[in-house]
Amino acid sequence: MTTLSNTPYESLKVGMEAASPRLVTADDLYVFANSSGNHNPMHLPREDGDGDGRPEAIAPGMWVGALISSVLGNQLPGPGTLYKRQTLTFLDRAHAGETLVAKVRVAEKLPGNVVCFETWVERDDGLRICEGTAEVVAPDRPMSFDDMDVPALTVQRHQHFDRLLELAAPLPALATAVVAPEKPDALNGALLARGHTLIDPILVGCARKIAVAAEELGADLTGIEIIDVPDNRAAALRAVALIHEGRAKALMKGHLHTDQLLHAILKKEGGLRTNRRLSHVFVMDVPGLDHLLFVTDAAINIAPDLDCKVSICQNAIDLALSLGIAQPKVGVLSAVETVTPSIPSTLDAAVLSKMADRGQITGGLVDGPLAMDNAINLEAARTKGITGLVAGHADILLAPNMEAGNMIAKELSFLAHAEAAGVVMGAQVPVILNSRADDDKARLASCAVAALYAESLK
Repeated sequence: MTTLSNTPYESLKVGMEAASPRLVTADDLYVFANSSGNHNPMHLPREDGDGDGRPEAIAPGMWVGALISSVLGNQLPGPGTLYKRQTLTFLDRAHAGETLVAKVRVAEKLPGNVVCFETWVERDDGLRICEGTAEVVAPDRPMSFDDMDVPALTVQRHQHFDRLLELAAPLPALATAVVAPEKPDALNGALLARGHTLIDPILVGCARKIAVAAEELGADLTGIEIIDVPDNRAAALRAVALIHEGRAKALMKGHLHTDQLLHAILKKEGGLRTNRRLSHVFVMDVPGLDHLLFVTDAAINIAPDLDCKVSICQNAIDLALSLGIAQPKVGVLSAVETVTPSIPSTLDAAVLSKMADRGQITGGLVDGPLAMDNAINLEAARTKGITGLVAGHADILLAPNMEAGNMIAKELSFLAHAEAAGVVMGAQVPVILNSRADDDKARLASCAVAALYAESLK
């Protein structure tokens, strides 16, 4: 814990100095934009404010000036100091990624506890960014405070999804059969992904309804193949047939019931079955978490037995591997972290862990049972004496049943502001499963995930 102490007016001497370094981060610029209301694109790390083809990410002048206030308020004179006046002349600009040093020097002591300071901010190479003077009312007695009672901030940026989009960008557009994109939200996801060259959609459904949806969006469907199949079940079957014909390498759910699409996939003759059970995987970008988080199964298998959980586990590991996670860590969840015969999910978790140890589940590390806290939080795991490579570091959360998985994913989305991409695994091709509540970033990420997984199958 840091303690802040001041130098009262009587102890201040002309020539006394203080300094404080600060790395300018992208998050600093976003926090300033939110707190000040200044959304000038010149200062936002991902925006091109002057049209030169690259983001500027210039630190706002008032943010740079605020670094001076931190020295005056924290160090010299320190706690108890209040501003009277500040002048600033800007000599250069600071950018995200640079280290700045704010400096102050006592220039003059005036009546009424007023002190005049020379102030400036320079880069760590000595080049001055700004300079000026400050007049403050210095404290009249010594004081000290513990500098820890400030709430932490989490910037809601989804950098992990940005990375997935970057990884998928060089890939050829994935030929994708989009089933029944007959409402604006369903059609827009496909068109958005097409615009980012993630997928090359074939629209399978009622041509009249698709045209109406496009008109509502103001979208041009020129150059996009449309296969007119008015019935949703028949459209799903036709989309699956496109896979067998080699014309499509993925499926995407539009405006139809999920069970209608799954029925076509699971048909014994002409479907897309494999030796695995189908399972749904949420790929989640949680603000503040330094890695992608996978939650499975939250949409298909209601009460999976052990055999089904083997497929759910392996499907999620395979997907994580395709997204660049070298050795995915699977936390098999239950209400407790001890094997308890009266709680069947703990028995399943223990068996899955042992199966992974013996090579029956491959490509990742599997441990369980783990409660939610000790699967994702290292301190919680240590408190309960849980060791191993998965506890506190889980990439994949394998839920005991669909209700639990769905609640975990929705809580992360609506309380922790996570973005969630969704795909169905276990078929011959990836199946993109978007929700009507998904925003553009989530829809694009779902397509990027499918494209990366399809690429891994080659």
